[in-house]
Amino acid sequence: MEYRRLGSTGLKVSALSYGAWVTFGRQVGRSEARELIALAYDHGVNFFDNAETYNAGDAERLMGDVIADLRLPRDAYTVSSKVYFGATETPKPTQRGLSRKHVFDACHQALQRLRVDYLDMYFCHRADPDTPVEETVLAMDTLVRQGKVMYWGTSEWSADLIEEAHRVARERNLVAPSMEQPQYNLLHRERFEREYASLYDRYGMGTTIWSPLASGLLTGKYNDGVPDDSRLGHPDYAWLRDALLENDGARLKAVRALAPIADDLGIPLARLSLAWCLKNPNVSTVILGASRTSQLEENLRALDAVPLLDEAVMARIAAALS
Repeated sequence: MEYRRLGSTGLKVSALSYGAWVTFGRQVGRSEARELIALAYDHGVNFFDNAETYNAGDAERLMGDVIADLRLPRDAYTVSSKVYFGATETPKPTQRGLSRKHVFDACHQALQRLRVDYLDMYFCHRADPDTPVEETVLAMDTLVRQGKVMYWGTSEWSADLIEEAHRVARERNLVAPSMEQPQYNLLHRERFEREYASLYDRYGMGTTIWSPLASGLLTGKYNDGVPDDSRLGHPDYAWLRDALLENDGARLKAVRALAPIADDLGIPLARLSLAWCLKNPNVSTVILGASRTSQLEENLRALDAVPLLDEAVMARIAAALS
């Protein structure tokens, strides 16, 4: 495993991490979760990602129970939660958003579900148009100073709002956000590569990448349709299937164009796609979301493929996506 600094912080996270989104409590039960987390940890993964809204809090409960059962040393791994959407199917007004109250309530609830005394990373899952950025920055600063959160950050915030959070922190002498959790993959690049471009050097922003395989699209398994037992085949994720497969199949066309490159390198398309993300120097960690140990074992080999992506291969990839 390779370990990278989380932006300009002193925290070192595994280049490949493991997350619970859409799998824990749905595709993945307790025994499978135990095997997956144990496998990830044994391969050097030290960052486990979660959120209050994942399966209405059950994903955090499951992860917390499994980590406690495995008796992983608390000083040998990092764990995250995210706040915004709430942990109930129909949240009341005070059970979602980024108000001081919900940020505090959600943090304490995440600590209980994950069975830890502090969160290593705490993300504002989306921007909240109903709460002043200053209020949220103050709330996060308080949690850090109380020792309940080590580092706080954002997820899918605009560059302008991240700039505002830093301005507030600077003017009020508060703890500023250290990282952002954006979607980034071969099919989704604009925000990470262009909108955030100035933030990496200016603020030393770390990044924890989600959906590096575009919810499985970049594995090639959807090239000939959507299997019933796949993530996109699940009724609860019809919205995700529609979003990924829109634009008259343009994304699938791009995936099919990438497949021969992976074949020529002698590696699966998924490994190529993950290695491409890892090659970006502004990527701190790539979050894997495998629901089977065989998937996870394969995806953990992505670091070995990074040296294969020389200038010629990168040029072929760019041409296939153009």
